[in-house]
Amino acid sequence: MNRISVSRLDKYVLRQLMVALAATTGGLAMLIWLTQSLRFVSLVIDRGLSLRVFLELTGLLIPNFVAVILPITTFVVAQFVYQRLAGDRELTVMRAAGLAPSRIARPALYCTLIAVALSYVLNVWIVPASYHRFRQYEFEIRNKMAAFLLQEGVFTQVSPTMTVYIRTRDQDGTLHGIMVEDDRQKSVHATILAEHGHLEANGDVPKVVLFDGSRQEIDRKTGRLNVLTFQQNTIDLASTAKDDDVRFRDSTEMSLGELFHPDPRTVQARDRGKFLVEAHRRLTAPLTAFSFTMVALVAVLAGGFSRHGGIARPMGAILSVVGLLALGLVVQSIAARNADLIPLIWLQAILPGLGCAAFLFWPEIRDRDPERPGGGDRRRVPGGVAGAPPGPVAA
Repeated sequence: MNRISVSRLDKYVLRQLMVALAATTGGLAMLIWLTQSLRFVSLVIDRGLSLRVFLELTGLLIPNFVAVILPITTFVVAQFVYQRLAGDRELTVMRAAGLAPSRIARPALYCTLIAVALSYVLNVWIVPASYHRFRQYEFEIRNKMAAFLLQEGVFTQVSPTMTVYIRTRDQDGTLHGIMVEDDRQKSVHATILAEHGHLEANGDVPKVVLFDGSRQEIDRKTGRLNVLTFQQNTIDLASTAKDDDVRFRDSTEMSLGELFHPDPRTVQARDRGKFLVEAHRRLTAPLTAFSFTMVALVAVLAGGFSRHGGIARPMGAILSVVGLLALGLVVQSIAARNADLIPLIWLQAILPGLGCAAFLFWPEIRDRDPERPGGGDRRRVPGGVAGAPPGPVAA
């Protein structure tokens, strides 16, 4: 088979792999997004959050989903495409034309290289930025916009130190039967009652203007009750305590530099192992796509081709990948408690792929070794061994 036909063959198989990878990854990511976004649907149905805000909020999770499933979908696509090629006897034709396993596997390796590069871009840059924006957006919605999502007849906790109840709400936004439990000051607990009122915003800070009500305060130290009546009063529904406005970031939001060198003021010494494991997980997770693909290629290309197909090797490949995923979780959990075991994360990600590559390609490399007796280029061609004169043709 000449070089031009091999190039066309690579493009033919690679095109199938890339189309299947895009469709599988996109479809599975959308399915996961749909299931995960259901927990935010109540904000749209029950509390009046706009559909645009809902899509913006949940859409920030999609890069994280893609980064998680991309190594798995790369394995699925390689397994499916090459299994279909085997079922259609195309792999048999390739082998009969003299193509070695390395040449047959080359399109899958190209596809894997693209998947690994994309995974690195997602894990190192896109996912931390998008997830940080998601957490910040969610924090703003739940803590600053919650006051505008008050429901009739429901005690709504607009902040950890404040609960608001309204009896009814008119079409123009007027609130009736208002009760506010204000526990922002540690020394004083206040209960505020008002006949009616309305909400307004000063920037992103929600406020409620109350009319014809009373404020009852209990001094926690003396137990004394103070009652103040008013005709109009304005209450800031955002928490005044500084600690309530601080949102501590988790490891998924941080950059690699912050994970390797966390701020000692916000990260305790016992948690440094978790941050180191997260950093190494980001660097090794893309490499699992190579290992998973090699498992799929060994299942399809190693050994002889069954005329009637078979289910044993594909099932063995699937179980192997499931086992590698479980092993990865175990290794990360152990490494988080003992930082000296972090190199195991790299071994778990790379070693299966290297082992499968050696098993699949080493016989070919060995047969091409000119120093080995009987070695050299032993590719099959229609006339026999490459470099040998064609045999006699039957009449």
